[in-house]
Amino acid sequence: MARFERGGLQLAYDDNPPAGEEAGVILLVHGFAASRAESWKRLGWYPTLARAGYRVIAPDLRGHGESDKPHDAAAYARGELAADLTGLLDHLGVGRAEVLGYSMGAGLALGLAIDHPGRVGNLIVGGLGARSLEARPLGDGRMTLAEAMRAPDADAITDPTLRGFRRFAEQEGADREALAACSEGGGRPLTREMLAGIYAPTLVVTGALDEIAGDPQPLADAIPGAKCVTLPGCDHFAATPHALFKSAVIDFLQGWMDDDLP
Repeated sequence: MARFERGGLQLAYDDNPPAGEEAGVILLVHGFAASRAESWKRLGWYPTLARAGYRVIAPDLRGHGESDKPHDAAAYARGELAADLTGLLDHLGVGRAEVLGYSMGAGLALGLAIDHPGRVGNLIVGGLGARSLEARPLGDGRMTLAEAMRAPDADAITDPTLRGFRRFAEQEGADREALAACSEGGGRPLTREMLAGIYAPTLVVTGALDEIAGDPQPLADAIPGAKCVTLPGCDHFAATPHALFKSAVIDFLQGWMDDDLP
C-alpha cells in the first residue's frame, strides 16, 4: 500500500502497472462506504484492466478504506474529494487518465470531467442514472443517510435502501461516523446544463434492477454522445462484480462501441 498527503490527510492508493505494453492509465473511484480493495481489487478489476494494457490507479477516498477518516462534514465537500483525485494524479505525474467511477465515485468522476476536462480521457459512469438529475435524497425521506450511519441498530432502519448501505458499511468494518460526515459534506447537484458541457467520450452503466441509480438512459442522454449499457439482473450492490460490466468497459475503452464499426 502507498500513501500520499493532501490537506493534512494521509490517503491510501494502489498503483498497478499493466501486464504488457501500456495502453493508458485508468483511475478507479469507488462508491460510498466501499474501498479500493472491496470495489476493484477483490472483484478482479486490477488484472482485467492490466491485461488490457492499463496502468491502474485506485485510491481510497478520505473517510474510507485505509485513508484517514475525519469526522467533520466540511472535510467532505465535493471539491475536497475532487482535489484529492487530481492531487493523486499530480503526485504520480499523470496528466490525463481514463476515469471509471461507481455510485458516489461516478458523481466525482462526472465532476472531474466538468471542472477538469483536461484530466479526463474516456469516462465511465457506473451505478448512476436518472436519480442523479433529481433533487431527491436516498430513501423515503424519513431518515437521512447520516442518521442511518449513526443509528444504534441497523434493524431500526425501516427504509431498505438506507438499511442496505448501513449493513454494507458494517460488513466493511467502516468508520460510520466518518461516513455520516461524508454524506453531509454536500456539493452542487448535477444539472443538464453542466452535463451538456462534458466532451469526454462517456459510457453509463447500471444494473437493470438498480433503484438507487434509476434509469441510466436520461443521464446518458444529457451527456453529448454518451453510450448506455444496462446489466441484466443486477441491483446497485451486484453490478461491480458482473462480468458484463468489465467487458463493457474494455469494449468501450478499446473502441468496440464506436458507431462506425461494423
